[in-house]
Amino acid sequence: MEYNKLASVTGLSGLFELVSSKADGAVVRSLEDNTTKFVSSRIHNFSHLESIEVFTVKDNVNLSEIFLAMKASTEKLPDAGDAKKVKAYFEKVYPDMDFSRVYASDMKKMVKWFEALVKNNVEIKLSELPAEETEAAVAKAKPTEQKAAAVKNAPAKKINAPRKMA
Repeated sequence: MEYNKLASVTGLSGLFELVSSKADGAVVRSLEDNTTKFVSSRIHNFSHLESIEVFTVKDNVNLSEIFLAMKASTEKLPDAGDAKKVKAYFEKVYPDMDFSRVYASDMKKMVKWFEALVKNNVEIKLSELPAEETEAAVAKAKPTEQKAAAVKNAPAKKINAPRKMA
């Protein structure tokens, strides 16, 4: 199981491995009980773990950095049900976290997710693009950003109101 295939699904607890995707949703496998099911994208949203960032007092960091700090820590994982213990745990493990913007429910979720990752022996690492692809992506992004700026600065379009019938 690879870290880049894991996602959180709104409305469903736990983490899921994306088995395959379809136009109207995805087939996912639960890390908790290994059940496989179809999840509609019309009802649920998918958040890849690689794309989740956490607020810190400096720049935002990727969730994987928090998981790696948890893995390297000698502190015992707290019970996810006790918000005060969870906050105290993160104050020791990752003190740069912005506790005014990261809610207790988010920290509880991080503890539960970390336990699931450890239980399933998932290696926590971000997938990296080769250097050539990264440079090509940056080169492609610049013209798009220029177009977006031009659209933002464009005058508003006039919308014709429907005529009143007499």
